[in-house]
Amino acid sequence: MEPLLRDLYGHQAWADAEHWRALEAHPPALADKAIRDRFHHIHIVQRSFRWILGDRRTPFEFSNPEDFKDARALKEYGRAYHVEMAAFLGGISVARLDERIVVPWFKDPPLELSVRRALTQAAMHSHYHRGQNATRLRELGGEPPMTDLITWYWRGQPAPVWE
Repeated sequence: MEPLLRDLYGHQAWADAEHWRALEAHPPALADKAIRDRFHHIHIVQRSFRWILGDRRTPFEFSNPEDFKDARALKEYGRAYHVEMAAFLGGISVARLDERIVVPWFKDPPLELSVRRALTQAAMHSHYHRGQNATRLRELGGEPPMTDLITWYWRGQPAPVWE
């Protein structure tokens, strides 16, 4: 596994956990539809990229924010992805990173890119939307966590703390 991709996914898990804990510390944020919908979007896109990198023998399992009875269930959905993704990345070879895949939701024109680029996109996508949630959390009176990649490096690349 390439060091930068390993870092991006270590950071992604840590940053998601930090955001979930910040939201739980400020109950109005957990009740906010925009935040919950965006966190669902983050987690379903993470899962969709994991699916396109897999064997695709089973259809992708779409969900909606309303499918989760509460924020805790949505958080566990995200947490489970990170456990699965860590195992997947632990066994990926450099040769696999160079393989080309088709991203099925781009039709006209179709999009084919390397596994490496797909992984990079999925990490960057999550980062983008966490920033939006941080802004919304501040608007609701909460304190967003500092989750920049450089902060993760500075803190010694900590593992995610979900509780």
